Amino acid sequence: PLESIDFKNALEQFQNLVEKMIIQKTKESSGLYTKDDDEIDYEKFFKTTRTLFGSAVKDQYIQAFFRKIISNPNERPEWLEIFGCFSRESIGMPSPSKESMVLLVSEKQQITHSVVKRKDVIKGIVKVPLLHLTVTASQKGLITVFSKKRKSFFSYSFYFHQDTTWITGCDFLPNLKYVVAVTESTIILWDYKSKESEGNGFVIKPMKNCLLCVSTVTMADNLARDTILMGDDKGYVYLLTITSDDFIMKQSKAGKVSQFKVMDAESFDMPKRKLHDDWVGKVKYFPALKRFGSCSTDSINSFVLDDIKRLEDHLPVKEFSVPKGVNAFTYCGKAKVIVTGG
Repeated sequence: PLESIDFKNALEQFQNLVEKMIIQKTKESSGLYTKDDDEIDYEKFFKTTRTLFGSAVKDQYIQAFFRKIISNPNERPEWLEIFGCFSRESIGMPSPSKESMVLLVSEKQQITHSVVKRKDVIKGIVKVPLLHLTVTASQKGLITVFSKKRKSFFSYSFYFHQDTTWITGCDFLPNLKYVVAVTESTIILWDYKSKESEGNGFVIKPMKNCLLCVSTVTMADNLARDTILMGDDKGYVYLLTITSDDFIMKQSKAGKVSQFKVMDAESFDMPKRKLHDDWVGKVKYFPALKRFGSCSTDSINSFVLDDIKRLEDHLPVKEFSVPKGVNAFTYCGKAKVIVTGG
């Protein structure tokens, strides 16, 4: 452990490092930054933080802290989070503030959730037409299922605040009837129908790289299993199939995270393939095409569209390049076109 004087000096150097990163990111956004030897990339940030604090910080917290800074330099994380801790203010208590509104519905009815005092943003909205559901996930951990029946809305919610990593995406598992969400280090499977007050489900961890997006692979087999695609910050796309038996057979002996049972990520067969040389911004499966798409700001391997079997057999994939990459795409069935944006 660090002595108090050493820790104070280390913390001051760490805060100076963060300040330099924020200035660098701000200049990059405005197009005024030119790369030089003083550039702070992830490797430099990791090495400097490890030198300052040693084994007192875990790799996943360094990853999460770095991503928070570069994702939104104006909303810098608190230094406590590098040690995996929240301050009281960052957890917060319910507040009736109108700023916590998450969406408007067609009937002009406001649906609000006030869980945290700090600013929060929605990272994913998924419609489930067959069940009349809408799933939302916020960056700081609020996952909600809105259900519309007989022209009235009600919702199921829980607040996932067991670690400092942000939620980066969500989707719905149609066969298992679970909500899936990914944080930078875990996969969350939430049984939204559970009567447990704090929610009930499973957490798959640890994941080696930061997960940035998730999408369900829709199959027509109606079996008690679902498959999901995930993308990470190293350019990998993962394929994970979850069955109802996994909920019984693969529970970790490490215990629970709140009401959530822990499953060891290494117990799953999780094929992955490096398709991009930069972050995977989005993954999506298109049932009509029987293909998946993934995109990245990578200028060489910007967009990939191919069969999910390519994630396992490593045959060449169909891809194309766009200067400065692709960060959004969608498919229109009527026009039979895929549109990308970068």
